[in-house]
Amino acid sequence: MVSRFFKGFRLSRVVLVLCCACSGIFFPLWGEAGDLDSHTGSRLNGRPNIVLILADDLGWADPGFHGGDVRLTPMIDQLAREGMQLDQFCMTPVCATSRSALLTGRYPFRQWMDWRSEDFGKPDYLALLNIPLARLADGTPTRRIHGLNPRERTLADALHETGYTTAMIGKWHLGEWLPEHLPLARGFDHQYGHYGWGIDYNSYLIPHNAPQPFCVFDWHRDQQPVLEKGYSTDLIADEAIRLMTIHAEGREPFFHYVAFNAIHGPLEEIPRHRDVFDKRGAAIRCLDEAVGRIVHSIEHLGIAENTLVIFTNDNGGLTEEVNRPWRGTKNTTFEGGIRVPCVFRWPGVITPASVCKELMHVTDVFPTLVSIGGGSTNQALPLDGHDMSTVIFEGKKSPRTEILIEATGSVRLPSVRSGQWKLVGDALFNLEADPSEQDDVSELHPEIVIELRERILTLSAERPPLGDLSHVMDPALPFVYGQLENASVPEEIRSHVEKARRNQQQIWEAGTYPWPPPPQNGQITYEGDGR
Repeated sequence: MVSRFFKGFRLSRVVLVLCCACSGIFFPLWGEAGDLDSHTGSRLNGRPNIVLILADDLGWADPGFHGGDVRLTPMIDQLAREGMQLDQFCMTPVCATSRSALLTGRYPFRQWMDWRSEDFGKPDYLALLNIPLARLADGTPTRRIHGLNPRERTLADALHETGYTTAMIGKWHLGEWLPEHLPLARGFDHQYGHYGWGIDYNSYLIPHNAPQPFCVFDWHRDQQPVLEKGYSTDLIADEAIRLMTIHAEGREPFFHYVAFNAIHGPLEEIPRHRDVFDKRGAAIRCLDEAVGRIVHSIEHLGIAENTLVIFTNDNGGLTEEVNRPWRGTKNTTFEGGIRVPCVFRWPGVITPASVCKELMHVTDVFPTLVSIGGGSTNQALPLDGHDMSTVIFEGKKSPRTEILIEATGSVRLPSVRSGQWKLVGDALFNLEADPSEQDDVSELHPEIVIELRERILTLSAERPPLGDLSHVMDPALPFVYGQLENASVPEEIRSHVEKARRNQQQIWEAGTYPWPPPPQNGQITYEGDGR
């Protein structure tokens, strides 16, 4: 049993073929040798555009290329056929923590981003930290403000420094209130989408604003509220294509971070495919169409050969069924919670239908893309990620042998992977012999348990103090996320929110909440769409 043991460009025709752990990889030569700079995959006069597409709550087994229903993901499957699948790419167990790791290249515990911003308004989560629920002067319960520390250098910052035009399109989830926590203060030139954990795809309302059980409007362009018509998956693709069309004409490359809220709950009205699929399946099919439209636009604009497209997902799905053959779900540290589909596609640079079996982690994305973009990873705050560009482009072995999956001090079990061994709470698994984590071998290898436990404690000791949580959301129930935006709310948005709130459940029994409870003993069961 698992238990908590801690308290508290144009290519030369010359190609070098490499045989290695990453099958089918080749490293192209860009013209003359003197044209190459020191960053693998980048050119002095033509660094690639980077389009990083992130899905939400997709399971390992959902895409057709992982054995899922091929009717749901024909476009994503085509992307996999045209690119490289990363077979051992790991995220963190839950959405905000993965986004923090992705954009900083650092383990989330280093910024306390292993706790989501909304957790600091949830009494059941705050109790685990022995922190009281905040209240305004009149006694109204409210949320303590938490977001990605402004001291952190983001991937957008690093690429912007090298001349990239940057855009954040879709779900942010690294702070929803103070200006310093929002995308335009974090290296992005453009922003479109929502700030919080999850919205209704058609009304753009986040269902609850813990501790308040009522909805808030959360849809913005360049950090101004905008009320539109359309399904958010389609709108995110529309905006990505619009900006890409503009930025493709520029002299400098662009970095577009396209983070769909699909298929995160709430799943209400799905505009297409409900005659064939259930809500979840229809949402996946709409996501697939959106990905296909973005990739088609790259082709149509004639920039495919100089554009790296990455498709991945933020954490495991809500059930073990959609994560098969892995054990566990989102918000757990088993493989089903962290191992996700991931595809890199760069025509002429990455061999189609290739597979890399090397171990990689979400923190590796930052140094890898900065290297590809010709930037620098020299910074004040040290990275936990590794530059994987030579792994991807040259087929070299991964420099990563360890992943700290969860530090002490979070709501999930402290967990670490080291080589073939993985410690989840008190349970030890040999992933080489038992990749589905069915056999706890801790009693057979107590020395390895001690070693990995000590490693978790050593790294966890680097967690900084939680810091000042005196900033609170005031008002406790805004109409719109974004402190400055809520100061002047358009009447049509105010009316939109008021009408929706009148139709919500008005009274909740003491101790009951409209959000899932924290994981217990490394397990969590999601009901419905997991909202």
